Amino acid sequence: MSAATGRALAAVVERVAVTAAEVGRRFPLYADPADGRWTTTGRGSWTGGFWAGLLWLRARYTGAECDRRAAAACTGRLAPWTGADTATRGLIFWYGTAAAGDDAEAAAIRAGAAGACLAACDPDLGILPWGDALGGPRLLARVDAVPGTVPLLAGAGPGGAAAAAAHLHRHLDLCLGRPGGADDDPSTWFRPALRFETDTARWRPCEDPPPGWSRGRAWLLLAVADAMLRPAGAAGDRARLADAAALLLTRGELLTGPPVPPADTALPDGPRDTSAAAITAVALLKLARTPGPRAEQYALRGAEILDHLVRSHLTGGSGGRPAGMLLDGCYDAAARLAVRHELVWGDFFLALGLAALHGIVDITRV
Repeated sequence: MSAATGRALAAVVERVAVTAAEVGRRFPLYADPADGRWTTTGRGSWTGGFWAGLLWLRARYTGAECDRRAAAACTGRLAPWTGADTATRGLIFWYGTAAAGDDAEAAAIRAGAAGACLAACDPDLGILPWGDALGGPRLLARVDAVPGTVPLLAGAGPGGAAAAAAHLHRHLDLCLGRPGGADDDPSTWFRPALRFETDTARWRPCEDPPPGWSRGRAWLLLAVADAMLRPAGAAGDRARLADAAALLLTRGELLTGPPVPPADTALPDGPRDTSAAAITAVALLKLARTPGPRAEQYALRGAEILDHLVRSHLTGGSGGRPAGMLLDGCYDAAARLAVRHELVWGDFFLALGLAALHGIVDITRV
């Protein structure tokens, strides 16, 4: 911990208050780096849970009842997503409720979403399919379908832990090119998205997102870390999870590379992605809480990344833009969409990491 990270957490919390006043009942998605104005969505899309989560983190930080009510109201607006056919319900409902602590309404919404996801799991494919609620083919396996989904399914009562383990390990098969995975070039060690072809009954890698998608690697590391913090039934083969974490950390250069990676590692001179860095930092703080000889190294690297984000990418309130904006997040490099912006999930993971360092939240439970 440092005084700088303490001031940064205060600035991020204040930024949440400014954002809440600006967006009202809508959900922030990404903000212009020049003036901090948000592009918003009406229903939240796949990022809505991160806004609710930020509001819960603010409530934990301030202890104010009005902030708790605002967080609870936002979480309630996520409820229509319960029945939506999308694996991003893991992102929406886990991160939108986990920081709520013992709030009964948030717990009820999370339980309803967990049950709906369990019912939608495909036992033949071994996953909760990506779904078609956000467009595109339904039978996809994507790395961003795994974080949040594992702890959400694990809490779904009988059968939930087994479904969580199956979902995670099948994605490891596919995304890391293990036996039983996709039939393509074995030199491609990371595949962030694959499509199931019903005519051949095989998985084929998708071109988008590309193999070098840094946020995809961060998402998968986060999912593995969350599983390793859960009871054995939800984790499945813990030795394999440790191997997967080691592969992502070493081949992805997450311990030795720059604190903020390129959005696409195949394009080192392209836009960088602070949101991938913030996700990685949180994953490392979680891994540091699991037994193992490298726990201290993980904790130090997680804190190092957070410190770099605070010192080099967080606005200080000058230049006509608010303080507490985490800049240089990249929404979609290929589409040239919001490539140097403040992203709501980047803000969330930065806030979560800082809150964990300062003892405001238990990183093993959020």
